[in-house]
Amino acid sequence: MRADRDKWNTRYRAAGFSASFLPHPLAEQALALPLPAGPVLDLASGPSGTVLMAAATGRPSVAVDISDAGLALLSAHARARGPAGQLAIVQADLETWRPRSASCALVVCTGYWDAALFAAAANAVLPGGLLAWEALTIEALRQRPDLPAMWCLRPGEPASLLPRGYEVLDEQDLPAGCPATRRRLLARRRA
Repeated sequence: MRADRDKWNTRYRAAGFSASFLPHPLAEQALALPLPAGPVLDLASGPSGTVLMAAATGRPSVAVDISDAGLALLSAHARARGPAGQLAIVQADLETWRPRSASCALVVCTGYWDAALFAAAANAVLPGGLLAWEALTIEALRQRPDLPAMWCLRPGEPASLLPRGYEVLDEQDLPAGCPATRRRLLARRRA
């Protein structure tokens, strides 16, 4: 969607914007666990440190985002830092782009919710691999009423949407307590 791309490009090109390139804590948690051979896929990555961390360990890593500006920042940082050989960058609209089935050791998505993408991401995880997801909950609408409700997790989601063959390793609402505006899930696809 052009409007989404333009919105994120504007943010990443704004004066004063500085990407931290730090990996997301959920990705750090997932990468500390045993994983099968295979790439790490970071959906809606922007200038993420998650794929940089995974690539630095020698694991092939793929960043997918709609923003060419965010991906340019990531690519430049990766070239300067060194792990660019293990890093693939894909500019794509996640409303239509889908990962290949059973192709990834770890799929990470933080800050973006789309139920159809979640289903495709769960299907993309290799047996023994992990799915790590964090998104806003419906409680976020109290603070941000202009936010589209379809971008928010309902009660029980995303765990209730996992296909058979998954084991939930960790699920928590952030901040801890009520009302939680974000929910985090880490799940393993059984071998």
